Amino acid sequence: MGPMSLPDGPDLTVPLARTPALALRGRTFDAGRPAVMAIINRTPDSFYVTSGTSGIEDALAALADAVAAGADLVDVGGVRAGQEGDWVDTDEEIARVRPFLLAAREAHPGLVISLDTWRSEVLAACADAGVDLVNDTWAGADPELAHAAAELGAGYVVSHTGGLPPRTDPVDVSYGEGPDAVVASVLSGLAAGARRAVDAGVRPESVLIDPTLDFGKTTRNSLRVLRATGLVAGLGFPVLQAISRKDFVGETLDLPASERLEGSLAATAVAAWLGATVFRTHDVAATRRVLDMVASIRGDRPPAVAVRGERRWRAGARPAAAHPAGGGVREI
Repeated sequence: MGPMSLPDGPDLTVPLARTPALALRGRTFDAGRPAVMAIINRTPDSFYVTSGTSGIEDALAALADAVAAGADLVDVGGVRAGQEGDWVDTDEEIARVRPFLLAAREAHPGLVISLDTWRSEVLAACADAGVDLVNDTWAGADPELAHAAAELGAGYVVSHTGGLPPRTDPVDVSYGEGPDAVVASVLSGLAAGARRAVDAGVRPESVLIDPTLDFGKTTRNSLRVLRATGLVAGLGFPVLQAISRKDFVGETLDLPASERLEGSLAATAVAAWLGATVFRTHDVAATRRVLDMVASIRGDRPPAVAVRGERRWRAGARPAAAHPAGGGVREI
């Protein structure tokens, strides 16, 4: 059989999902520069304990490392998401996050800072720390939170939890008949939540919608919703994907949190291709490289170096490029 012939004038355009842009603190994140959101958990009982959970200096060092590794913004939280661990009241949450937020703003004046809370009282107590984004991971459990974010001029994350209240782990989850029922719930819930945020006064370009994988969802639910990232982006708001080392990755591969990096990065690449804009992660450098690579494959970002095969490539005259690990140089 000879080579396959193509009809005259074939359309070789690869269809790409739209990546809605996010605007915060005078910066824009889009398909050419998806945002990496580093995580600083100011709680000792996070499911994946990393540096930054103890003293302020330790947390600031972790933040500096994240920024150096390519983080565009940082998400700071003081309460574990699930029901395990002690209950944390409002005063304790404020005591955990406020001192660090103030120190982080002083150390990094231009950094985009996100506060992970569902309580408007916590946001009010941290208003002077220059919070740029409110990450409400519990879908408006406090209806005043979006209004408080708008009053500060901050962005707001709209999430989907299947109706569960804060710190509730999913049990006997059902969204109805068929595997796409959960997708329909996510789309309708996020669309309604985004409308409420805009009606509360949050700028549309600063409303971020999060399918909120694992929250109120089984592993099969989360996998199906991840595949529907393009539909979520089609709602017209920038999409946050919080994938990093979550249980749906662990159950899919039967791995503990400490071994979920590769699965998280695979899911990150798929979500980036499908139009997500912001990625919350424990692994900043690896996520930054994955997002830059996907952006370049999509054609939204030029390669950092592109000399292979060019005429000036002569023996002994090959240009040096930054070593992939960040140290020294190598010959291409």
